[in-house]
Amino acid sequence: MSKGKGFIGEFKKFIMRGNVMDMAVGVIMGGAFTAIVTSLNQDILTPVLGIFGGTDFSNLKIKLGGGENAPVLMYGNFITAVINFLITALVIFCLIKIINGISERLSRKQEPDAPAPVKKVCPYCRSEIAIEALRCPHCTSMLEEEKTELEEA
Repeated sequence: MSKGKGFIGEFKKFIMRGNVMDMAVGVIMGGAFTAIVTSLNQDILTPVLGIFGGTDFSNLKIKLGGGENAPVLMYGNFITAVINFLITALVIFCLIKIINGISERLSRKQEPDAPAPVKKVCPYCRSEIAIEALRCPHCTSMLEEEKTELEEA
């Protein structure tokens, strides 16, 4: 009996995990978004394209064989599905491009450039001195001209 509770407990833990819930919300939103794009295509774009091209895709079909019960190939519905896919892909691409642009601008504002170093450490007495110093003011040692990390880059 403990095996069943363990399995159910693990399943419950799996279902309540954040990424599973996020995925479920994404699937539901995707279904709703697909319905909107399908309506846009069937109710708005297809009739408009029918005006310019003289063809309403949803009525395109070929009857395979003769007789009353002959199968019908509805290739207009396929064309409509392809257009739905292309519109959905275009809208998702545009949304992701906008979201990436906004997040890039926000990350640039939040991460200011590191200021250039203004001090260095004397290799002889370990005192902090100005970066431009050629002689240490504390121990009076002559300093070699060192390239800073910024000059090397």
